[in-house]
Amino acid sequence: MRLVFGLVLIVGVGLAGFSVYMAKNYIQGYQSQLAQERAQRAPAIETVEIFVAKRPIEYGQRVMKDDVRLTKFPKESLPEGVFLKEEDLFPEGDDEPRSALRAMLPNEAILASKVTGAGEEAGITSRLDRGERAFAINVDVSSGVSGFLRPGDRVDVYWTGNIGRSGARTERNSVGEVTKLIETGVRLIAINQSANVDMTEAVIARTVTVAAQPHQVAALAQAQSTGRLSLSLVGTKDDTVAEAIEVDQRQLLGIAAMEPEPEPEQRKEVCTIRTRRGAEVIVSEIPCTN
Repeated sequence: MRLVFGLVLIVGVGLAGFSVYMAKNYIQGYQSQLAQERAQRAPAIETVEIFVAKRPIEYGQRVMKDDVRLTKFPKESLPEGVFLKEEDLFPEGDDEPRSALRAMLPNEAILASKVTGAGEEAGITSRLDRGERAFAINVDVSSGVSGFLRPGDRVDVYWTGNIGRSGARTERNSVGEVTKLIETGVRLIAINQSANVDMTEAVIARTVTVAAQPHQVAALAQAQSTGRLSLSLVGTKDDTVAEAIEVDQRQLLGIAAMEPEPEPEQRKEVCTIRTRRGAEVIVSEIPCTN
C-alpha cells in the first residue's frame, strides 16, 4: 500500500513539474512573439554617435580623450553644438585640450558652449564675444542684489548722482540728486574673481565684471566716477526692453515743480543833464554815451 502511494506521489509530482515546464515554455514563446511584433511595428530611429562625458568634469578642468566616449543619440534630437568626430573635439590632440566652461555629469553631451577652444583656459576672455570688453563694477550688499548674482545673469544698471552743483539738467528737467537707468540687459561674466556659472552658494560680491561694447564701457566708467551704480537683476525669461527711467527727489515725493519767477523788465536807460538858469533848474534828456 505504501509502495502504491509512493508511486502515485512521484507520478503526480512529475506531472506537475512537466505542466509547469510546458506553461513556462508557452509563456516565453508568447512573449518572444509579442516582442518581435512590437519591434516590427515600431519605426526605426536613426542614430548618430556623439561624444559624451565618461566621468564627472568640473569647471575649468582640461577635457582629455580619457574623459569622453562615443554614444548613440537620436539624430532628430541632436542638441546644437555636439561633437561627432574626434578631430573636431581634439583638433590638436591632448597637447592643447579644451577646458570645461561648466560642470558636466557622466553621459552628458559635450557641447561647444560648454568647452573653450583648443588650448584655451576657462577664463573670462573665453566668455567675451567679438567686439566685447570686460569692465569691473564696484558693488556692495545692497547694490549687488544681496549676493544673488551669478555669472551669466543679466542686469540693468542705474546711476545715482547729484547734478545740482553744476546747474545741469537732464532731458526730464530734473535737478539735484537723480537716479537714472543707463544700461539694460548687461551680461555678467564674473563675480569677484570667479567666472564659474555653476555657483550654488550666495556670494557677497565686491566687484562684478560685465561684458560690454566699448561705448558702454566708457559710459559705465564715467558713471562710476561721478556717482553710485546699482544693479537690478533681470529675469531669465524676461525679454522686455526697459524704457528710459529717471527719478529725482521732487518726483519721488510728489512735489510740484515751482514756477520760475518772471524776470524783471529791463528799463530803458535815460541820460539827462541839468542846467541852472538863475533860481530855476532845467532837466534836459540827452543821448547816452559810454
